[in-house]
Amino acid sequence: MTQVCVIGIHVPDMQEAIEFYTGVLGFEVNKEYGPKIVTLVHGELPIVLEESENAGYHVGSSGVVLTLKTDDIHQSLSKLKEKGVELIIAEPADCPPGKYISFKDPFGNVWEYLQFD
Repeated sequence: MTQVCVIGIHVPDMQEAIEFYTGVLGFEVNKEYGPKIVTLVHGELPIVLEESENAGYHVGSSGVVLTLKTDDIHQSLSKLKEKGVELIIAEPADCPPGKYISFKDPFGNVWEYLQFD
């Protein structure tokens, strides 16, 4: 069963993002994985803020990334390649909770697969 396990939001300024998401929307910071990655308390589906110089302020780009859980990142990658999906991160990369790959749907929306350690 495919399920969304993380909602990622790319932001251009982490401090401004934390102020907005906590001060305006009422979320709480759960954990800081360094200065550029922060998780917010959001029930069982975490929201991850990730600072990126390419994020935000761009018309037509949401900066929101949905992440799907996988038990086998290599199998998920093979399936995407077989289907001709446009890959952004084409080899499993390390991240705080495990390994991930990134790809686009046919409409340019960014998705990730995440294998937890």
